Amino acid sequence: MSFIRPEVRTALARWHEALIGLAAVALGLYWALSVGGLMGWIGWLMVPAGAGLAVIGIQRGRFRSTGRGPGVVLVDEGEITYMGPLSGGSVSVMDLERLVLDPTTRPAHWGLEQPGHPMLQIPVNAEGAQDLFDVFAALPGLRTERMLAELKRDNAHAVVIWERRPMRPAHQRLH
Repeated sequence: MSFIRPEVRTALARWHEALIGLAAVALGLYWALSVGGLMGWIGWLMVPAGAGLAVIGIQRGRFRSTGRGPGVVLVDEGEITYMGPLSGGSVSVMDLERLVLDPTTRPAHWGLEQPGHPMLQIPVNAEGAQDLFDVFAALPGLRTERMLAELKRDNAHAVVIWERRPMRPAHQRLH
């Protein structure tokens, strides 16, 4: 029997890295300001480390969804695989050319383009889709905050989040 309501448990799971980071900041400040000595120095080191973890945790929490959408996403050794009820496929991260967010579909979908293959469509709320955050964040030149803002925005069209070789003139904005 659990004493934590399911919606509270879900929220804690979504924001767990941010909460751990904030706890590390609080513990670090406590050690630095009240204990002193070696523990005080360790406390001062924990404060920026905990703050960094909290920032990353907030970004990941903003990226996560319920995970109750159609299909399953697996990320393994540089390969993104989606197995859905109606479609599926696999994309090599090294060969990824373009990342598109299509909010016009319900639920919204990530579109992953690889040369010579059809676009792989992955619902943002598919089980395991939270693992895509680290893959996307590692793409060269991807702006994480912009990706998170587009994820929350209610666009009327698909938006290119990242592309390896831009198909537009360098002076034009991405959207």
